[in-house]
Amino acid sequence: MTEKPYLSLVVPAYNEQESIPTLLERSAAALTLTRRPFEIVIVDDGSTDATPKLLDEAMRKHAWLRVLRMQRNSGQSAAFDAGFKAAAGDLIATIDADLQNDPEEIPRLLPMLEGYDMITGWRKDRHDTKFRRWQTKIANRVRNWISQENIEDSASSLKIYRRHCLAGLQLFNGMHRFFPTLVKMRGFKVLEVPVKHSPRFAGTAKYGFRNRAWRAFVDLLAVRWMKKRYLRYEAREISLPAPAVAPQADQ
Repeated sequence: MTEKPYLSLVVPAYNEQESIPTLLERSAAALTLTRRPFEIVIVDDGSTDATPKLLDEAMRKHAWLRVLRMQRNSGQSAAFDAGFKAAAGDLIATIDADLQNDPEEIPRLLPMLEGYDMITGWRKDRHDTKFRRWQTKIANRVRNWISQENIEDSASSLKIYRRHCLAGLQLFNGMHRFFPTLVKMRGFKVLEVPVKHSPRFAGTAKYGFRNRAWRAFVDLLAVRWMKKRYLRYEAREISLPAPAVAPQADQ
């Protein structure tokens, strides 16, 4: 693409061969509705299925597609971090590759960014199993209680950021679950908006209760510590007044 993108859509993908063609088609159609230049940055997080092959083929067809390939599976936080650093747009949107986040929501959310630095989606009516919905409800309550937050759905991947609120943001493993808190902690304004949530398009979920509950709790304690210890201050340099100039005597 010769024109600088206004919007970058960053999508981590790990073994999503069933979703990739539809993901690219729907995402491109949705972003075209903005009538602004865009790019789609897929971060292939060490996929071992046909995902890399499908992305290579798609790059030959679409100038708006960029692909980052992690050397090994490194997790969502690392994939988002790599995508954020590579993105060229003034605005950066994110969704999951499994199409439970609808890319068609992005044009609807963009005008709501006026006056805010970040929009985070709230999957108010989730299309997941009853157990997964219960698990997420409890996790959000615990997350808000410990982090002293009021975000209904911090872990939703459907988000839109102004570039400046991500500049210099240092991420660690597991931090993708706490992006709204991390952005607010730095003094930026965040708006949470209910968004559509769809059943998984294909394949299986890569994260379950056992492989994320304890790890997420430990990460939450780290976020609480960072929030309490974050430096907040204002300082200005003091300038001495210019010395008065004595009037010269008449010659």
